[in-house]
Amino acid sequence: ADKIRLIPQDFFAELCEQTIQHLNQKIPGVNTAELCQRIQTAGVDINIGDLAKIANTLSFLFSTAARNNISTEELVTALGSGVSTLPKHAVQVIRHVWNEQGKAIAVSEDATNMATVGQFVDMKWKLGVAMSSDSCRSLKYPYVTVTLTVADPSGQITDKSFEMTIPQFKNFFRQFKEMASVLETV
Repeated sequence: ADKIRLIPQDFFAELCEQTIQHLNQKIPGVNTAELCQRIQTAGVDINIGDLAKIANTLSFLFSTAARNNISTEELVTALGSGVSTLPKHAVQVIRHVWNEQGKAIAVSEDATNMATVGQFVDMKWKLGVAMSSDSCRSLKYPYVTVTLTVADPSGQITDKSFEMTIPQFKNFFRQFKEMASVLETV
């Protein structure tokens, strides 16, 4: 509650809306890193870990409310009685977002099972050449750097980077071609 109190109402509303969109599978996850950076730029002292905890709490709140088919008034009443320290602006935002978009949350079994795995969002790659290092004057070693953007089951978007040699990249590419050909038969 103390950390929520720090977040300006417009940013908290954006966090709530992204959480609802993630639960509706309209976006792969809540980009807490980008949102945290914008909140910090606005002069609020909050770290990404705290913002991720708030996003997880909102996700739990909205998904539980959807699963139990709770009305807006029941949700606000429950928030008022159970968590009396929740800031008034946060309760107002939750009321508004739930009233506008909450009923659209799909709680199907397939969606729940899919969410436990995580989701691939994007992939970027670049080709580089290591020219030299401290211990070797002339490397001329080509490599490929791959950055995968992944939404974990809670909806947090993270980047995972790794480097491959050219033979490793060729194997990686071959496996992607195999996957593509299998998907064409489905």
